[in-house]
Amino acid sequence: MSTEAPLHERVSGVLRERVARGEWAAGMRLPSEAALCREFGTSRGPIRRALSVLREEGVIVGGRGRAPVVGRVVPTQPFSTFSSFTEWARSIGRVPGQRTIEAASRPAPSTVAGLLGLDEGAAVVQVVRVRLLDDVPTMVERTSFPPEVGALLADLDADRGSLHAHLIARGVEFRRARHTIDAVAANPLDAEALEVASGSPLLRERRIAFDAARRPLSYADDRYRPELATFTIENEVDRRSPLTRSDPTVDGSAR
Repeated sequence: MSTEAPLHERVSGVLRERVARGEWAAGMRLPSEAALCREFGTSRGPIRRALSVLREEGVIVGGRGRAPVVGRVVPTQPFSTFSSFTEWARSIGRVPGQRTIEAASRPAPSTVAGLLGLDEGAAVVQVVRVRLLDDVPTMVERTSFPPEVGALLADLDADRGSLHAHLIARGVEFRRARHTIDAVAANPLDAEALEVASGSPLLRERRIAFDAARRPLSYADDRYRPELATFTIENEVDRRSPLTRSDPTVDGSAR
């Protein structure tokens, strides 16, 4: 049995990549349905389904009598897969980068210690980096690791490599993660690193990663410029949604 994706998904993927690479710029009018039918050797049905998918994602705008045009696209990171910033950036045709601010062993704040199953004040390995998309500062990444996991980073050049990929190569098995998304104001470090004004709104993702035995492997506090990245969570009526809502005063990690 063929595992090839349906035609409309392949078409939407090709068109999405053209937008991500900048081949089709914001405001550009898309080729007609007839032209796309000729290019992909298909009927209007798959083409219209592909355009509908891209319209739902905001990649294109228009319709209902108006010719579709490329929208102003903010890169979107889905939670359907367990991927790193580096993997995500490459999947959307962007060049990932990083600049390390700090990589050191330090006493864990009480909240971080609790999330990692450690005693308050226990040592953790903390890595603070600025993450880049095409050399543009996009996110400040603060990740804390228990000592036995952090020790595996000793031979990594944090300015060049992916923490996630490096740990996997060292045998660390990431199997589950819990994500919490909210908004915070940029503190002085965030503002300087992301080249925004202090107090500017940032999109924050807090993430705890676990192994197969549900042991905590890392705690991350990632803060994005909201005009450069968004998140998506896809729900289905007949399946329990992974998205939950919570009182922000209950899960109040240190800011």
